[in-house]
Amino acid sequence: MRLYDTLTRSVLPLFASDGKRLRFYACGPTVYGPAHIGNFRTFSLVDVLRRTSEVAGLNPFYVRNITDVDDKTIKGSAKDGVPLTAFTEKWTKKFHEDCARLNLIAPDVEPRATTHIAEQVAIVEKLLAKGYAYVGGDGSVYYKVAAFKDYGKLSHFHPEELVTQETNSAGKANAADEYDRDHVADFALWKAAKDEDGQVRWEGPKDPASGTPIIGRPGWHLECSAMSAKYLGESFDLHAGGEDLCFPHHENEIAQSEAANGVPFARHWMHCVHLLAEGKKMSKSLGNFYTLADLLEKGFDARAVKYLLVSVHYRAQLNFTLDSVKGAESAMRRLDKAVNALCAKAGVDRAAFEGDALPRASAEEVAKTSFAPALDSLFDDLNTAAALGAMWEALKNEKSAADAKAELAALKTILYALGIQPIPAKDEAPASDIPEEVKALAEARWEAKKAKDWAKADTLRKELTAKGWTILDRKDGFDLKKN
Repeated sequence: MRLYDTLTRSVLPLFASDGKRLRFYACGPTVYGPAHIGNFRTFSLVDVLRRTSEVAGLNPFYVRNITDVDDKTIKGSAKDGVPLTAFTEKWTKKFHEDCARLNLIAPDVEPRATTHIAEQVAIVEKLLAKGYAYVGGDGSVYYKVAAFKDYGKLSHFHPEELVTQETNSAGKANAADEYDRDHVADFALWKAAKDEDGQVRWEGPKDPASGTPIIGRPGWHLECSAMSAKYLGESFDLHAGGEDLCFPHHENEIAQSEAANGVPFARHWMHCVHLLAEGKKMSKSLGNFYTLADLLEKGFDARAVKYLLVSVHYRAQLNFTLDSVKGAESAMRRLDKAVNALCAKAGVDRAAFEGDALPRASAEEVAKTSFAPALDSLFDDLNTAAALGAMWEALKNEKSAADAKAELAALKTILYALGIQPIPAKDEAPASDIPEEVKALAEARWEAKKAKDWAKADTLRKELTAKGWTILDRKDGFDLKKN
């Protein structure tokens, strides 16, 4: 299995350095609200990586964190008038529900920042002792970027290019602007308590000058260094995340981890490219900001959303549109029929295919079937687009009864690696059986959707549901099914 490495800018073999388990870490969500589809594109593609590495025999051990303390979570809990733990637990639960709907495998370990304060404090004290950190004028502890000669090696960004405190290289506001530091590139490791933090504070590293602990909270970058080291070791195989995290988050993780521990941090780096929504950067003001709940409310199936999110290579940009979700639903219904046909030819019950009665084929067994090119594509830089194309080509090929069971087991492996679950085909009602009133409501809803009047479309869909009918959207129209 080969994967592009951001650090070396090349496609390299992916392997377990200890010869036993592929130890990898992925940055998880900040739980202050619902994750959006852009977040879930990254989480879905990391899920494909985890699944495919399992099929490849790499025995993955996957850690993904939960950021449950930062400026956003503190402000959100204060606004809602609830403790930080109650606020973040609400959104963590919502995140897990969305993950389940998108068929994402849970990580082996999912640590939270607030339950690993001691580990984070220990890193800061190491950095202070080694001269890589200092206490700023506001009492916070900062990382001294100038002391780490390799800073910028991942993103190829140099700290001297930062010319103001207001923005970073991505044009985003620096999270540490309100703190006093020696150099604009220096970042907060431990933030001294402020009034607006309320009761969100812990006993932190000791101030070298006074010997007393600094009361406050960890900086955002620190948690991943602490938790990855605890569960994967100070040096591990692979670190993954969205492209927006490459700088400064991952760059800062490298700097603080390697300075503290004296060994290379992550050996391999994977970054997923952002998506566009309706051809533009996703924004609430543009009306193209979607959460999974938004899409389910519009009547889309989560399995089709997942298909669409993984349908484009992780290093290419996906343009996510509502029409493309409809196309994905159509593709998934065709896939369901193809699975049923292959099950019938193999003499295997569909329930056996979906359960454990029919085992998945091994990588070696897949290599002997028409689905071999699909698995080869996944092993070659996780090329999900090529894998799906090869899968559809294989499904077109006529299968002999003798080969059907092996082909079916191979298809099961490909779908497992992609994390795709076909949408079961639904029987559609004959037009003659549909009341005229229902037809009129369905037509009105279709016109509202074409006009992008989502509020009206949703209202009409609910009226149809109340009358006992489900509308099934196609790319060029719709069908109706009696509930």
